[in-house]
Amino acid sequence: MTHHTYKTKGTCSTEIHFDTEDNKVYNVKFIGGCNGNLKGIGKLVEGEDIDKVISKLGGITCNTKTTSCPDQLAQALMKTREE
Repeated sequence: MTHHTYKTKGTCSTEIHFDTEDNKVYNVKFIGGCNGNLKGIGKLVEGEDIDKVISKLGGITCNTKTTSCPDQLAQALMKTREE
């Protein structure tokens, strides 16, 4: 299992910590942001295929922002595929 830390951009949360193994995501924890909602997102994506999570969460916006915490998770997962 590989641990990742991603510094978010343009959201209330400041970081996302998560693990990946066999193209699946685990242990998602957001630092800052809407605590209950972000815990829920972590539970919903636990053990899911990275590409599926990117497909579902990528592009979600928050109010007038061009991104959101779910979108930032998708961005973080895309970055791990590039590494």
